[in-house]
Amino acid sequence: MTKKEIVKAISDEIGMTQLKTKEIVQKTFDAIVETLIEEKRIELRNFGVFEVKKRAARKARNPRTGDKVFVPEKYVVTFKPGKEMEEKVRQLEEAAAKAALESQAIPQPGPVETTTS
Repeated sequence: MTKKEIVKAISDEIGMTQLKTKEIVQKTFDAIVETLIEEKRIELRNFGVFEVKKRAARKARNPRTGDKVFVPEKYVVTFKPGKEMEEKVRQLEEAAAKAALESQAIPQPGPVETTTS
């Protein structure tokens, strides 16, 4: 889903113009980014936690050439989903697994009818 699709979905849901909704969505994203930069962590209850973590420098290998390379330290954003989101994803996985099992089920033959003459 793109930002444009998010804006349209919210706009349709609450009856606000897409222009005003886009402004609110962008301000929300900006606030998340600014908070991550300043505080390194943002927790959205029932959604999840975004956190800035520092990855240590390390040695790696170029898979194409096999040469050893140095990867410098860097900061990355991580996301840990909240319990509510994890539960909904788990339910989605269970439904998909159930559907897969049902599609693989072999239909049992019905009773064979015989006619006598």
